[in-house]
Amino acid sequence: MYGYAGTILVVDLSSRKIEKLPLEEDLAKKYIGGLGINTKLLFDHVKQGIDPLGPENVLIFGAGPLVGTFMPTASKSDVSAKSPITGLFGTASSGYRFGCEMKYAGYDNILIKGRADQPVYIAIQDDLVEIRDATTLWGRDVWEAIDSLQDEWKSEEIQVAAIGPSGENLIRYSSIQNGKYDAWARTGMGAVMGSKLLKAVAIRGKGGIKVAKKEDFRQLAREMRQKIINSPFFQAVSKYGSMAATGPYGKFGALPAKNFQTGVIEDWFQTRGYKVIEKYSDQMMACPACPIGCAHWAVVKEGPYAGLELKGIEVTPVFEIGAKLFVHDLDGILKCVEMFHRTGIDVVSGCGTISMLMELYQRGLISEEKIGFPVHWGDVHAICNLIRMIANREGIGDILAEGAKRANIALTGNDDYAITVKGLELPTFDPRSRWSVYTFGFLTSTRGGDHLRTRNPVENLRFPSLPDDYRKEPFAFPEELYKNIDMPDDLKKKIIDPERKTTDIVLMEKWSEDLITLFNCIGICTRPPSLQALGPASIARMLQVGVGWDVDREEVRLAGERIWNLQRLFNLREGEQRKDSIFPKRFYEERLPEGPAKGMVIDQNKVDQMLDDYYEARGWDRVSGVPKEAKIIELGLQKEWADVKKACVK
Repeated sequence: MYGYAGTILVVDLSSRKIEKLPLEEDLAKKYIGGLGINTKLLFDHVKQGIDPLGPENVLIFGAGPLVGTFMPTASKSDVSAKSPITGLFGTASSGYRFGCEMKYAGYDNILIKGRADQPVYIAIQDDLVEIRDATTLWGRDVWEAIDSLQDEWKSEEIQVAAIGPSGENLIRYSSIQNGKYDAWARTGMGAVMGSKLLKAVAIRGKGGIKVAKKEDFRQLAREMRQKIINSPFFQAVSKYGSMAATGPYGKFGALPAKNFQTGVIEDWFQTRGYKVIEKYSDQMMACPACPIGCAHWAVVKEGPYAGLELKGIEVTPVFEIGAKLFVHDLDGILKCVEMFHRTGIDVVSGCGTISMLMELYQRGLISEEKIGFPVHWGDVHAICNLIRMIANREGIGDILAEGAKRANIALTGNDDYAITVKGLELPTFDPRSRWSVYTFGFLTSTRGGDHLRTRNPVENLRFPSLPDDYRKEPFAFPEELYKNIDMPDDLKKKIIDPERKTTDIVLMEKWSEDLITLFNCIGICTRPPSLQALGPASIARMLQVGVGWDVDREEVRLAGERIWNLQRLFNLREGEQRKDSIFPKRFYEERLPEGPAKGMVIDQNKVDQMLDDYYEARGWDRVSGVPKEAKIIELGLQKEWADVKKACVK
C-alpha cells in the first residue's frame, strides 16, 4: 500500500517468537493508522480485567501513513497499552524521528506481548529483528542506556525508545523516553514496558515511503505548509514554542500553583514567563518536516547547574515544576526536567504526586520524619531527591510510586489532595479560572485527566471565560480564520457564532476530540498552527494523494469518531462509569483565593448538564454513557460492542 510500510511487527517476549504480519487494507481504511490501529489492536488483544503490569497486557507502537513523508509536521507516533495508573485505555504521543524510523525500517505498528525471562531490548535493522540481552543496561538511567546503545551500534543515527529506573521499578506513571529529550509520557506506558523486562527498542531503517501521486503530494505538502504558516498563532509559537501560553495562563490566574491551591504567582512573568527563555535558548529545534520549529535547545550558563544542556523549555514542565511545585527560576526547572528525563517519569503525574505530598507537609498532615527531610515549596534539592526516591522506590518513594490518588489514600486515608480525574493527575490549567473546551475535556478524555486530546481550534486565550454561560467559550480571531477553518459549513454554524464571538463548548468538544484523534492517526502535530489550518477535508486530500484512496471528508471524520468510540468501549469494558467523570472536590468547594478569578469554583450542576448534552451529541445514553445502538451501527462497531455488552449493561 502507498503511504504505509505494510507490516505489523509482532514480538512475543515470552516465547521469543517474532512475526511480521501484513497490514490489511480493510483495517487501515477503518482505523487509518497510528493511534487508530493501536486502538483496534489493543481492544482485540487485551481481555477485560487483566493486570496492566502482567504479561497479558500488550505494548503497541504505531506510526500513521503520513509519518516519514514531507507532509508538514508528520512525525508523531503513539504508544498504547492498558494503563497501570488508570486501569483504562492508555496511550501517549511523541514526535521527533522514532516514528519515521519505524516506517523506514518497514513497520507501521510494533506489537509487543508477553514477558521476557531477563532484561532484553529489541533491535530492529530493517528486516533484521532481534531480541538482545540488556542485563548490562538494566539499572542505568535513560541517557546512559542510549549512549551505550549508540556505542554498541556505532551510530548516533539509531532511534531509541527506552525506560529508566522508574519503568524498571514499575512506577505507575513511568514514561518511555523518545531519545534523550522527548517522551511518550502520560498514562504509564513505561511501567508496562518495564513489566515486560524490556529496556529499550532500538531501530534503524534505510527504506523509503512511496506515495500514490508523487507530484500531487508534493504540491499538497507545499499548500499545507503555507496554511500552517498563515495561522494566527504561527509567529508566536515559532518564536516562543509552547511557552507562548505562559502569558495568558498567568493573566487569568489559571496557574496550578502549589497543587492548585491558588492560580496566581506574583513574579510569574518575570521569572517563568515566555520572554525569560531568551536567556537560556541557544537555538530552536524542529521535528522532521515541521515548519514551526517550536522546541528550544536550552543551556544553563551560570549558577549551580551551569553547563546543563537539554531540550527542555516547554510550557508543560514550566507549569508543572514552576507553578505546581513552585520552583522559582528556569535554572531549577531545567534541573528537575533533566531528572525526569533520566529516570523516565511523566512530568505531569510526577509533579501531581509530589505536589500532593508537599501540600500534606505544608498542612502538617505528614511529618518530616516520615519523609526523611523537609519538602518546602520550590526546594529543587528536595524535589530531585523525591524524583530519585520515586524512581527507585526508596522510602516514601515506594508509596509515591503508586500515583497521587493511591499515595494520598495510603498516607491519610482519603484522596482530598490528589488532583486527578479517573486516576490521572491533572495538568497545567486550573478549570476554575477559565472554563473552556480545554478544561471540559479533562472530564471527557478517554485517557483520564488530560490536556492533549482536545483543543478548540479557534481558542483565543486573550479573553476570560463566561461564568454565567458554561456552554460558551469566547473567541476573537479574524473573520478569515472563521471562514477558513476546515469544518463543514452546517456544523460550523452550530458550533461557532461569529457575531457573538463564541464557541459552543459541548459541540466543539466532540469535534475537537475526533479531530485530534485523526491527527494522531495520520501522525501530524496538534500544535495550534496545525490545528487551525488542517481538518478532515485536508486529511482526506492527504489520503487521496498519499495513499491513493478515494475518500471524502465525511468518511475521514467518521473514522475519527469510530476510534474515539472504540476507546470508550474499551473503558466501559474495564468498568468506567459516568460517575468517574468528576473533578476533585477542591474545584467544586474551594474558591480561588486571589487574582482575576478570585472566588471562582466549578458549578457541578452546570457541568453535569453539559455532560448530559455531550453524551447526547455523542449518541450515547445520558445516564450510562454507553453508545446507543444507532451509533454503534453507524460506526460499524457491532462486533466490538457485542464483546463488551456483558460488562457495561446491568
